[in-house]
Amino acid sequence: MGLKTQVDSEIKDAMRAKDQDALRALRGIKAMILLAETSEGQAGELAQDQEMKLLMKAAKQRKESAEMYVANGRNDLAEVENKELTIIEKFLPKQLSEAELNEKLKTIIAKVGATGPQDLGKVMGAASKELAGLADGKLISATVKSLLG
Repeated sequence: MGLKTQVDSEIKDAMRAKDQDALRALRGIKAMILLAETSEGQAGELAQDQEMKLLMKAAKQRKESAEMYVANGRNDLAEVENKELTIIEKFLPKQLSEAELNEKLKTIIAKVGATGPQDLGKVMGAASKELAGLADGKLISATVKSLLG
């Protein structure tokens, strides 16, 4: 089942349950999908990797907004963002733990033959492709830097 179909089904369930938080998050995801599908150069349905990128972007936006709200003392708004984030994360694959991420990155470093910080670009290119949707980009970058440094 495609993401769009799954989101449509979840929207119906949220409407039946009168869950406004879920409905708001799901409608946001659906809007992002529709915008991406109708964007210039796009031929209809999105590929699975494109859907994951959209979801990762939506999750990142919610996280950053929640952090900003907490920093400015608006915990009520941060709570709304966190609820939406929880709903978005249901559609994302399970995130890697730090230990799993370290192991995968060590394998990637060995595969590309990286020896030091000068090879950061090579490692990040391979890691971002292989670990897309499985870990946050900032976390991947920080871990790679510590492993190479």
